[in-house]
Amino acid sequence: MVKDNIPYLLALHSINGLGPIRLKALLDYFEDPKKVWEASVKELLQLGIPKNTASLLEETRRHLDPENYAQQISNSGIKWTTLFDENYPDLLKEIYGPPIVLYYLGDFKPEDKRAVAVVGTRKMTGYGRLVTEKLTAELVEAGVTIVSGLARGVDTQAHQTAIKKEGRTVAVLGGGLLKIFPPENTQLAKQIISGFGALVSEFPPDAPSLPGNFPTRNRIISGLSLAVLVTEAAQDSGSLITAKLALEQGREVFAVPGPITSELSSGPASLIKQGASLVTEAGEILEELGISKGKRVKGEGESGLKLNEVERRILETLASENKHVDEFCRELQLQASIVSASLIKMEIYGLVKNLGGGIYVKVC
Repeated sequence: MVKDNIPYLLALHSINGLGPIRLKALLDYFEDPKKVWEASVKELLQLGIPKNTASLLEETRRHLDPENYAQQISNSGIKWTTLFDENYPDLLKEIYGPPIVLYYLGDFKPEDKRAVAVVGTRKMTGYGRLVTEKLTAELVEAGVTIVSGLARGVDTQAHQTAIKKEGRTVAVLGGGLLKIFPPENTQLAKQIISGFGALVSEFPPDAPSLPGNFPTRNRIISGLSLAVLVTEAAQDSGSLITAKLALEQGREVFAVPGPITSELSSGPASLIKQGASLVTEAGEILEELGISKGKRVKGEGESGLKLNEVERRILETLASENKHVDEFCRELQLQASIVSASLIKMEIYGLVKNLGGGIYVKVC
């Protein structure tokens, strides 16, 4: 029923206070966004929705027609995919509280599953520019899609380098796609969607880029990626939030060391002290992810994938029968985020197949 009533889902998604977890709970209960849209304030309150959010939904119903709203978005050229669609990014589905609706301009391609986020300070130094350009270029040459946030500094350099090297890049915005921020990156945004990748946002198309949006945005940057690379950042940089979220999502985190006299080296240094992998060239990232510099998976036997310990154990448990994600967690005593991230990586490289419902089979 969700796919039949997408305009109602988009209308619900526009309401302040109906975040992904709360909206998903309502959809699970009513099984139809139209029924959620038509629910009474009393029903919503009984389901734990705050009074101000329920009242806002009631008020929105008076002036917003879902069909017209969806048509306006479509007319602007903006596309969308929902958590219930097949073209929704697989990696993003595995994070806690994934966006229910993802708006985008440009396009997604299958190779975007092999992505690395490159993030860092907005006040980039010459050193930061140099290492960001070098490592990004090496990743792109290996066929890796670059994910970043279109912000000033490191983000901008990462996107520009991906385009210069004729690679793929995805920019995740902290506001709506009709309001590019920062405005000086409007031309860069147009370049990205002209055939180099996609602009992405979970915020309604006309939403402003508010400071409080960016931590929320950062979980999508890491969620779309196999790993996060921090090239230059201060101790209080938002890119460290992205790195923390990546760890919680079971992703790899890499950091570039810098001059100890620079404040903008303190962020990567802190991450390294906390266990992030120190890198000075992209080959170290590619090796950890099992990706070769020749745009193919680094081989180990017929599988073509250099397996780590977790991945080897997963394959061993699949030797005789299909298993659910929860079974892997119990048998291997691993967190769901780590198991899910490993299974996605292994599926990308053809080692396992998702049969649906979280059940995996080994590919012979």
